[in-house]
Amino acid sequence: MHKPPGDGRAVRTKTYLHNGLPMKLTAALLLTLGLTQACYAHNAGEYGVTSFNGAWAGTTADNKLHHEVCSAVSWCRNRAWRDATPEVLKAAQKCEADTKLAIERLQPGALVAPCSAYTSPKKARAATPADYEQKLDAMRETITKLIETQNVGVFAFQEIRSEEVIKNMLGKYADRFETCAAPHPEFQTVGFAWKRSLTGKPGKCVTNQELAVKEDPANAASHAVRPGVALELLVNGKAITFMNVHLKASCANLLKRGNWAARTLDDPDPACRVFNRQVPVLERWIESVARTSPNFVLMGDFNRRIDEEAQAAVPASEVRADHTLPSSENVADASGYVQTKYLWQEISDGSPVLHQVPLREADSACKGFTGLDHIVISDALLAQQKKPPTSVKTPVFEHPGQLIDTSDHCPRTMMLER
Repeated sequence: MHKPPGDGRAVRTKTYLHNGLPMKLTAALLLTLGLTQACYAHNAGEYGVTSFNGAWAGTTADNKLHHEVCSAVSWCRNRAWRDATPEVLKAAQKCEADTKLAIERLQPGALVAPCSAYTSPKKARAATPADYEQKLDAMRETITKLIETQNVGVFAFQEIRSEEVIKNMLGKYADRFETCAAPHPEFQTVGFAWKRSLTGKPGKCVTNQELAVKEDPANAASHAVRPGVALELLVNGKAITFMNVHLKASCANLLKRGNWAARTLDDPDPACRVFNRQVPVLERWIESVARTSPNFVLMGDFNRRIDEEAQAAVPASEVRADHTLPSSENVADASGYVQTKYLWQEISDGSPVLHQVPLREADSACKGFTGLDHIVISDALLAQQKKPPTSVKTPVFEHPGQLIDTSDHCPRTMMLER
C-alpha cells in the first residue's frame, strides 16, 4: 500500500464525481486505495502521457549477474562523487577496476549496474535478488495503477536497461503495449511503451545517439551519457512525436538548494561541462522534429530545474556568455562546448515556441527528487487542446519493509486530448 502523508496536517475532504454520483474521499483514503486526485481528471477523449525514471531498472537476469559480480568484489562504490577526496576517488577507481574483472570472469562483455545502485552502507543489510524482485513487483504495481486510473497511453522511461525490462514492468498489460529502447553501450538507457489502440499506424522509435556525449571528449573510452529517443505515433489521424531525454546529472540548480550549488551551464564544474555539450544537440533535435512533426512533446528527466530558469526572466542578451542571442546559431568549439548558460532560454528561443506543462500537484506521499522531471509541449499541440494541460505526480507503490526503493522519482503525468 502507499504510505499516508503522516505529517500531522489536517486531512482535507474533496468531492469528486464517479459514474455521475458525488463521492467524498479523504486524501488518506485515496492513497489507501492507490488513487490520486488525478484519477478523476480525465475523460474518454483523453489519454495520459507519463515520464517515469526506473532507477536502474533491469531484468531478473540483470540483477542476478549484478549480485554475483558485486558479491565477488564486496560492497563498494563504483564511481566517486564529484567532490570526493583523493582517498575516496582512489577507492572508487579500484572498485570500478575490480568490478570489470569480475564481469569478465562471470559474463564477458556484460553490462552491470554499479555495486552501489541498489544498496547502501546505511541499510541494515545488503540487498539480495529477492529484494530486487520486490522492487520490480512494486514497479509493476505503480504502472498498473497509472494505466487503470489515469488512462496512460504513452510511457517515457528513463534509467532502464532494455526493452525487455519495460515489457516486464508493464505486467498484465504488456500485451496491450508496444515497446522500444534506445541502443546504448552503458547500463542506463531510455525507452517507450505505448498502447497499440492509441495509434492509427505502427509506432516508430528513432534514437538520437548524438545526445550520448562522452563525459571526457578527449577520451574515446570514457563513459557516455544517455541517448535520446523519439516515438512517432498517429493519434486520431494526427501525427505526434514524443521525445524522451535523460540529461547529464549533477548540474541541476540555478538557485542554491542545501548542499547543491547554484550553477549556470558555463560553469567549470565537470558535470556542467558535460551538460553544456548536450545543449546544442538537444536544440538541433527539437528544431528537426518541429520541422517534420509540429505536434510534439519533449519529456523526461532533464536533470535541470528549467522551471527555475523560466522564472528567472533572463534577458536574451544574457542567455549566452558571449551575449549572442539564443535565436542565432549556437556555435560549438572543437570539443562541442557552447556559450550557453541556461537550458530553457536556449531551447525555447521562439523557433519553435515551447511551453512547460505546469505541475498542478505532487501527491504528498511522493518521495525522492523534485524539479528534475519535466513535460514540455509545442505551441502547435497546445493550440489543439481545449484547455491548457497540467501535470501531476503520483507516489510509487512500495511493499512494507521494502529494502530497495521502487524509484527515487515519482512518475509525472499529463492528460492530452485525442
